[in-house]
Amino acid sequence: MTSSISHLPATASTDRSRGEAAATYAGSHPLRLLARGLGAIALVAVGVVHLQQYSSDYYRVVPVIGTLFLLNFIGAVGLAIVLLAPTGAIVDRLVGRGGPLVVALAAAGAVALAASSFVFLLISERTMLFGFHEYGYRTAVVVALVTEPASSVLLLGYLAGAWRARRADHGTASTAATP
Repeated sequence: MTSSISHLPATASTDRSRGEAAATYAGSHPLRLLARGLGAIALVAVGVVHLQQYSSDYYRVVPVIGTLFLLNFIGAVGLAIVLLAPTGAIVDRLVGRGGPLVVALAAAGAVALAASSFVFLLISERTMLFGFHEYGYRTAVVVALVTEPASSVLLLGYLAGAWRARRADHGTASTAATP
């Protein structure tokens, strides 16, 4: 006599195990973890470059641009902390079963931050941006030109893998639930 879990009534323990399985979908594969971690590290580099330019190269006195450079650093570090936090150990405990959603939103925010930084850098190299024009390829500019797209690509890869895993989990669960 075989029994299928789909024929059992839902209990707190089966609901909890389903929730735990769903909560770990986004970070369970080693390549997704690697993409998430490397993307977060590249994002920290994006923020550090902006902080260095803000503090050392006197961008803080440039109207609008100075404030944006400081906000870039703050945003990059904040998002990277969420991305580098172990999902099961910290994020899930803080926000419950919504941990994977919080990490996915942080990854999407990080992509937006890095991609917009890259686009604005390219614009400022070609024309005025908020009254500022970037000239030349100093070390900080080259680092930004490498880390901003790298962070975006790595975190988009993470999000794509997490989305595929989520779809596969839902497809498997709906198939297993049919008698």
